[in-house]
Amino acid sequence: MKNDEELRARLVERLTADGHLRTGPWREAVSAVPRHAFLRGGFFREVDGSTPTAWTPVMPDDPQWPAACYDDVSLVTQIAGTVVPGDVRGQIMRAPTSSSTLPGLVVRMLENLQVDTGHRVLEIGTGTGYSTALMCHRLGDDAVTSVEIDPDVSTRARNALGQCGFTPELIVGDGLAGYKDGAPYDRVIATCGLLTLPHALIEQTRPGGIILVTLCGWLYSSELARLTVHQDGTASGRLLGGQVSFMLARPHLPPPLGLLPDLDAGDERPAVLGPDALDDWTTRFVAQLAAPRAQYVTLTREGRTEHLFLDADTGAWALLREHDDRWTVRQNGPSRIWDAVEAHITRWRGAGAPPLEEFEITLTSEQPSITWPGR
Repeated sequence: MKNDEELRARLVERLTADGHLRTGPWREAVSAVPRHAFLRGGFFREVDGSTPTAWTPVMPDDPQWPAACYDDVSLVTQIAGTVVPGDVRGQIMRAPTSSSTLPGLVVRMLENLQVDTGHRVLEIGTGTGYSTALMCHRLGDDAVTSVEIDPDVSTRARNALGQCGFTPELIVGDGLAGYKDGAPYDRVIATCGLLTLPHALIEQTRPGGIILVTLCGWLYSSELARLTVHQDGTASGRLLGGQVSFMLARPHLPPPLGLLPDLDAGDERPAVLGPDALDDWTTRFVAQLAAPRAQYVTLTREGRTEHLFLDADTGAWALLREHDDRWTVRQNGPSRIWDAVEAHITRWRGAGAPPLEEFEITLTSEQPSITWPGR
């Protein structure tokens, strides 16, 4: 591709200027690995102004494709679990299921992984293979194992990696189970959002090793977390901040909402907080700690907008309505979702609303315990 080296050089300059690319070895990797080689199947571009969101393919014969491959943006490479750009003529209105993560986040995570020569890394989510290639350049092929749940995605990544001269260990399977045959690892990195941290990943990381994951919930506020594994099989660490966003691991996707419950049942009370409190990313993350499996949808009934928080597995729900500039909440089910959300946010604000970078994580099982100073 013409001007490939120039485009890579510009990407290095931008990522360095933005503070994502901080060290020489990773700078050399980004300079050497051609991102476009992992996008030869094209990508999808969002159609401006479309509701619901529509996507249209951008293929290598498009004049915009070369430069777009080196923009610091995420590029969707698969829709609806199977559809790739070459399958579509026109537009498609389905949800993305795989992408090439924006390079700034990729290198930020690799820098935060704190790898060193001789380290062995397990990657959860091969995707296009671009981040895998960067690690192969930095550490060597034999030091990198990458697991991808989608066999077609893995095959495309294998081909792209091979064309670039890289031959890491590529596994098709559930990355949340890790890959015990290659354990123990010095570093584990997940390029997908996780509701919980499977204990298998801790078991497969040597004591003193580091796990870097994106913790998320079904309110979709997600944050990078870096944890150190201890001799007793536990792990602890902190959130790194920065409002990162990844597609959830497929086993962690929310279930269909199904038939909605009777929203006129339950108990109603004045709400201390309205759903607009969750417009703030950090506040939403705090709320999510109280209700990690609650899904949020807006409804229109009798001409009024209502805000529903529903745990489809347990059947618990909370419905918020605004009347005369005041919010009420009606709740039902085995737990009171909005009571828990309001209590969490109130305690966090009472502690001075510390930033996410001050939150501490302790993990003795799959569900992380996340606390903030003063809690």
